[in-house]
Amino acid sequence: MNLCALLLALIFAAPGWGKEPEAFPDLNLNNPHELKEATRVLEEELKLAARPQTYLLIDLGTSTIHIKGRGLGLHQIPIVTWSAGPREALKGIHRLVARPSVVRRKIEPGAAVEQEPISIADMPTDYMLSFTPSLSVTVVPSVGNDGLLRSAVLLGKVGWHHAKDWVTQFFIDQPAESSSYLRLTLTADHAQSLAWSLVDGMAIVIRRSPDK
Repeated sequence: MNLCALLLALIFAAPGWGKEPEAFPDLNLNNPHELKEATRVLEEELKLAARPQTYLLIDLGTSTIHIKGRGLGLHQIPIVTWSAGPREALKGIHRLVARPSVVRRKIEPGAAVEQEPISIADMPTDYMLSFTPSLSVTVVPSVGNDGLLRSAVLLGKVGWHHAKDWVTQFFIDQPAESSSYLRLTLTADHAQSLAWSLVDGMAIVIRRSPDK
């Protein structure tokens, strides 16, 4: 059995790849482009699963972020909406080089209490992640279920990200690889959960959507 056939068998038969009976339940077996993409992703996952570090699989086909370790699914985060740069730039294994900063809660002067440890609640809800090879992932919060004031603030942040990207694209002379980007909209809680899960050097693999 050649490598391609083995990888395709893993899509459906290998229980070690997680709790799901199939790695890609939405896969269209009659579409050769989808089969090729699934095989590519599994080849890259096989390299990562051989090591103890956790990694991210961003599945744009099912709009889901999978936090995985040793090939096993540890946590899933749904994606509300997403947009991306050229498909070709989204293949391969990328590693995190810049995590979002955390703003710790301030201790009142003179208070005789120790500073509480950082928790998920301290994580940001909108941030940019930088990877190498060159890839930027921007996370912005959805606003559908928030109060009026919070929605206005979040909309302003989303608008700022769009404006900054537009200025960068049309007015700044940057090398071609700067177009490697992915923008994810998550709920505020899920954005904080993702930020909490990140570690320096964390690997990311992206399964590209067949229709975008």
